[in-house]
Amino acid sequence: MWMAEQHKRRRPGDGSQIGSVTLGGDPAGVCLDGERRDLPVFGPGGYLWRPAREDQVLVIKTGSDGEAPCIAGKRNEAEEELGEGEVLIYSKNASIRLSRGVISMEGTVLVNGKTVVTE
Repeated sequence: MWMAEQHKRRRPGDGSQIGSVTLGGDPAGVCLDGERRDLPVFGPGGYLWRPAREDQVLVIKTGSDGEAPCIAGKRNEAEEELGEGEVLIYSKNASIRLSRGVISMEGTVLVNGKTVVTE
């Protein structure tokens, strides 16, 4: 009975929101219905990222009453088109594209701190 009552109290859409990052890093600050600070940032295993100021991010509200929000991802903003199944890892001045058996890199490439390829 108690679980049924808890389910009724939650409104649709309470579980997530899109927000704008006000303080980049991890933890980050995000403007939702007001500014929320110290939100932890989550991403796929083995991949680290930090949201930058003004990024549009997906904030998921966790906890029984949504009291523990966290950043789960960033809106895709790449200007380049991706084909089906392609992967693009990018930052301001560098990128790695995985496409149909080809690995393409842009920017300066370092191996053990030594420059291998430059633009």
